[in-house]
Amino acid sequence: MNQELLKTNLNGLERKILVLVNEHKKLKEEIKSLKTENQDLKAGIHSRDEQLLNFKNQIKISKIVDNISPEDGSVSELKRKVDDYIQEIDKCIAYLSR
Repeated sequence: MNQELLKTNLNGLERKILVLVNEHKKLKEEIKSLKTENQDLKAGIHSRDEQLLNFKNQIKISKIVDNISPEDGSVSELKRKVDDYIQEIDKCIAYLSR
């Protein structure tokens, strides 16, 4: 009777160990998935931060251009050039973002 009790206990322990091993595997996979998601989210935040910085710089340049007095004829030419530069920079940012 003592051996049978030991076998029963041993079988119970084996089942519990298998359950724990399977749970451990599932948790490892979940951790891996969450780490990947975390990296993707961090990359997305970094990308958004760069876009925000670029937009802020564009606004600053536009404000500078708007504050130039239009009394001088070369000022309108300067405004046009700055606007052209801004458009070219925007194209480059869009190209690099792909």
